[in-house]
Amino acid sequence: MDAKTTIERTSLLRVPLDIVPPEQLEDAANRLLKTASEINTGQDIILLSLWDLLQARNHYEYRPFVQRAAMIIPISKSLITGHWFLKKKKIFRYMPFDFVISLLSILEKRGLSIYLLGGRMRSLKRAEKNLRQTFPRLRIVGRFVGNFKHQEEPIILQAIRKASPHLLLVGKGVKGGERWIARNDSLLNNGLRLWCSDLFDVFAERRRRPSRKVFERGFEWLGFCIHGPWRILRIFPYFYYKILLVLYKLFNLN
Repeated sequence: MDAKTTIERTSLLRVPLDIVPPEQLEDAANRLLKTASEINTGQDIILLSLWDLLQARNHYEYRPFVQRAAMIIPISKSLITGHWFLKKKKIFRYMPFDFVISLLSILEKRGLSIYLLGGRMRSLKRAEKNLRQTFPRLRIVGRFVGNFKHQEEPIILQAIRKASPHLLLVGKGVKGGERWIARNDSLLNNGLRLWCSDLFDVFAERRRRPSRKVFERGFEWLGFCIHGPWRILRIFPYFYYKILLVLYKLFNLN
């Protein structure tokens, strides 16, 4: 793999981010797959929101997970504007659904495999059916609902290792969310691992994703507040983030 396709890593408030132009995403994903095969270890992909970035600054469990991730993709407009404010350098933001669709297309092109973990049975079955229709050459080697019992976890982990998917796709319902991947790092597959909360509901057509216009304006969080009004309280961490940006700029901390 030449230098042109190497992921460029930067940082924002001392949290790593990757600069992955859309035209280089396929090469970058194939590079991660090759690395996973060569060193026989999992390669975590993180879709990083503003809320995630603030947690990654000091959370004892999430911070090391982000630090060692193979690819960190910004999904919040605030991260793009914040990075430009501090470094005057462009980074690329992806809509989570579009990113996953692109990743699945890359895997299908090579006839590779995925394992689905998360969601409720009805949504998961519908999502699997729609994925098979949309990506006929993509091999779905297993699935399990997210609201599993604690005693079922060893069985699920063993099933994932045995299936050895090129991508483990984890969604809502799995206790711990993205941190579940971090906690079970050594017990999971050696391919790519990615968590995206409402993905299976979107695949199952039970939830609509934000329109591209809304996403480009950075207003997708308004839809999340409708489903969870308590999320409006995240306006306070947003103000905290703005203060941090100013302090880092004034004291040249980044």
